[in-house]
Amino acid sequence: MDEEELRADRGLFFGSMMATLNHILWADLLWIARFDGGQESGVPAQDNTVMTETKAEWDRLRFATDGRILEWARRVKAVDLVETLTWYSNSQQREFHQPMGMCVTHMFNHQTHHRGQVHAVLTGLGRETMDTDLVFLPEG
Repeated sequence: MDEEELRADRGLFFGSMMATLNHILWADLLWIARFDGGQESGVPAQDNTVMTETKAEWDRLRFATDGRILEWARRVKAVDLVETLTWYSNSQQREFHQPMGMCVTHMFNHQTHHRGQVHAVLTGLGRETMDTDLVFLPEG
């Protein structure tokens, strides 16, 4: 899709598909930083939907972020998931303590929720999409 189509208001929670994709990417960077101790995006919460200026920039950062998540997932142990993750939320202005497994589940559930919105728009526009049934995807 071209930039104009991606940025058109489609009635999604964040308006456009690009804003939604930026929000997902921003949140993924926030969560993976909490998991691996690395850097967040550096983008303030109020700017999460405009984190990248072009599709090419988004593609590059999405690819790198997916690689970072994959590398973290390769290192994580089952015992890590029952430990408590503690973080300070700027948006909530307080500290949180939750089981790591719940936080990991949240990160992926958040992605799934918003990616489903984008998928619905693509389907509504008559665009062909890839299979999203996990059991039919090639083994990674």
